[in-house]
Amino acid sequence: MNLNTPISKIMTKDVVSVTPSQKLIDVKHIFERKHFHHHIPVTDNGKLQGMISLVDFLFAIKKASLNDDEEVYNNLFVKDIMREHPITKESTSTLKQISEELAKGEIHAVVIADDGYLKGIV
Repeated sequence: MNLNTPISKIMTKDVVSVTPSQKLIDVKHIFERKHFHHHIPVTDNGKLQGMISLVDFLFAIKKASLNDDEEVYNNLFVKDIMREHPITKESTSTLKQISEELAKGEIHAVVIADDGYLKGIV
């Protein structure tokens, strides 16, 4: 593949996201039912607010069971555990630029956002 290819050609465009006001039960269900295993962008009316990783989620629930009735799933909100200001790139960024960011090893996903609005994820 050409490293100058715009990331918009290969990014995941149908992104599952949550809002800051959703409860952790919704995040739990995404990880369980959507066979999700990585990062979930947090948006408010399409505008990127943050990101939740599986590690963030697991740290927040600590030793809770997988029972939906556990208090932590119904008492904590996405805004309580999300990481603000995730690494973002514009949809015009190239595959080379995105791969260089990922190669640093500090992150495992790059949110693609134009003017702050979620467009995709890599």
